[in-house]
Parts: sequence; C-alpha cells; structure tokens
Amino acid sequence: MTSAPGRLAPPDPAQPGDCLRRNPRRSGGPGKDGYPAEAHHHLRGGLGTRSLNIDLQTALNPPGEIRVERFGWTFCPGDKVMQVENDYDKEVYNGDLGVVSRIDMEEGSLIVDFDGRELIYGFGELDELVLAYATTIHKSQGSEYPAVVIPLSTQHYPMLQRNLVYTGVTRGKRLVVLVGQRKALAIAVKGARARRRWSKLREWLIGCDRPTAE
Repeated sequence: MTSAPGRLAPPDPAQPGDCLRRNPRRSGGPGKDGYPAEAHHHLRGGLGTRSLNIDLQTALNPPGEIRVERFGWTFCPGDKVMQVENDYDKEVYNGDLGVVSRIDMEEGSLIVDFDGRELIYGFGELDELVLAYATTIHKSQGSEYPAVVIPLSTQHYPMLQRNLVYTGVTRGKRLVVLVGQRKALAIAVKGARARRRWSKLREWLIGCDRPTAE
C-alpha cells in the first residue's frame, strides 16, 4: 500500500501491521539503511514493537535453519538489530544499529556488523540485542532514517501526544508514512493530553534576581 503525500494511509483492520509489510524495499528494506516502524514497545496487540518486529521479520527475513532463539527473540543472518544497553568492553552503546552477519552454532556465537565493525556476541549475551525492524519513538530520538512508518491508533491513546508525533515525523529524511486512524492523529495534534510541566523554573529565576543577604 502506498500513501499520497499528506494523506493518512488506512490500516487493514484484520492485519494491523499489513501496511508496514508492503513494498518495504522501496525505502531500503531491512538492511542497515532500511526504514524503521516507530511504535510503542509496552503496548499489547499488533501495533507494539515486539509484534511488529516479529511480523516484519517474517515478511522481510524469514527465519531459516540457521537461527538462534534467546530471550524471547529469534535471530537470523540478515536481521536488523539494536543494542539496548551500553557495553563499554565492546564499545557499542544503547541505540546502536547493526545487522547480523553470521551465526556460528559450534562456537555458540553471533556476529553483528555495526557499520563495518564486526562484534561477537556469545549466545548468553543476546539479551543486549533486540530486533530493530520496528523501534520506539523514544529510542529513535537523535537518529534519522531515509524513511519511517508511524502507526497511529486509538489503541495508543495514552501515547497520543503532539510532541511524540513531531519527534517521530522528524526522524524521516525523505519519506514519512502515517498509518492508522484519522481520529488518533487528530487527538495527538490537538495536544489535549499534553502534560503541563511543573519545573518551578519561574520561581527559581525570580529568586535569582533577589539580592542575597550578607
């Protein structure tokens, strides 16, 4: 499914991730420069990052005979992955993206290519990695991609906030596709759920203007 500029692509009610799986290679596919889908990891159902990652892996890089299953994920050669904690020994950090280049079943290790630098993970270290076909808007902060797909649904109601949509949309350099319900987009844009920040900054600034007692 393609989306005209400025239009909200309607989802398939029976397949929440359907729009994200069609024609993925037009924007780079599952490789290092491929687009992510930006979702919410803690939400249950077809639009959370775990469900989307599993669906997109099945569509883009179906698990074959060579694979390893650890910590709730299945990793295969060619999978796009994300480091989820700082590892100072490997010099790889939370949010870094790579691609599984190979798996050595005899050695019990998985090799990830991070922009030309290959790192070896023992199977017991794979809790440091997750699939990265889809990621959260929070995780995407500070990064840019050729294209992004952002699912919007009233299922996400607690997360329908203008600042989050803005952050997600500005991650895409060439193409941004919003997939979902117009009502969900309207709720987010209106920003009615935006929380007021109580920082006491005004009081502190006023206090700084007062002469200090000697």
